[in-house]
This record gives sequence, C-alpha cells and structure tokens, in this order.
Amino acid sequence: MTDIEILKEGIKALDSKKADDIKILKVRDLTILANYFVIVSGSSSTQVKALADEVDFKLGEKGEEPKSIDGKASGNWIVLDYIDVVFHVFYKETRDFYDLERLWQDAEEVDVKQFLD
Repeated sequence: MTDIEILKEGIKALDSKKADDIKILKVRDLTILANYFVIVSGSSSTQVKALADEVDFKLGEKGEEPKSIDGKASGNWIVLDYIDVVFHVFYKETRDFYDLERLWQDAEEVDVKQFLD
C-alpha cells in the first residue's frame, strides 16, 4: 500500500471508532522518520486502545503490519509505526501535555476530510 492508502484506511478506522480531533501532518520534508504523522485523541484509555486496535486490524486486513506498536500497555499514548505513516493515538490530557502539533508546527497540515469519502 502507498502512504496515501495507509492514511485513508487508518483515518476511516479512527473515524469509525469516534476518534477526537484527527490531525494529519505532512512531515516528509522535515524528517526522515516518516512522510506523515497522524495525531488523534481518545477520551479514555479504553478508547485509546480501541482506536489503535482498529487501525491495526483494518490495515492488517489489507496486508499491512506495523513495524512496531509502542505504549499499548498504558493506553496514554500508543504509536503505530507503518514506516511512511506513523499514528500517534493519545489520551486527551497526554496529547495536550506532549503537544506534538506545536513540536511539528512547521509541518503542513493535510485536510482529513479528503480521506473520509
């Protein structure tokens, strides 16, 4: 799958589980870590885990497995690394504390709506 296809499937999975405040940052020109970061919130650690599980499940159905999944035990910040696309699934307060959007403020924000057709 291309990075855009991974984004589309991942965003649809997150939306289906009522993710809060989905942001896509195009970081391709700023780092070698990934092309895109998806930053999203859940209102509880249970929802955070459910969001991460749904992304993993839906992309797994398409034959995509993450290079790594970190933070699943805590449910505060789960990172799913698909090489070109990295999903950061946060508990709301944890997201506010780490404020990745500010850290990556030079990244171009991509409109989420284009992936929800």
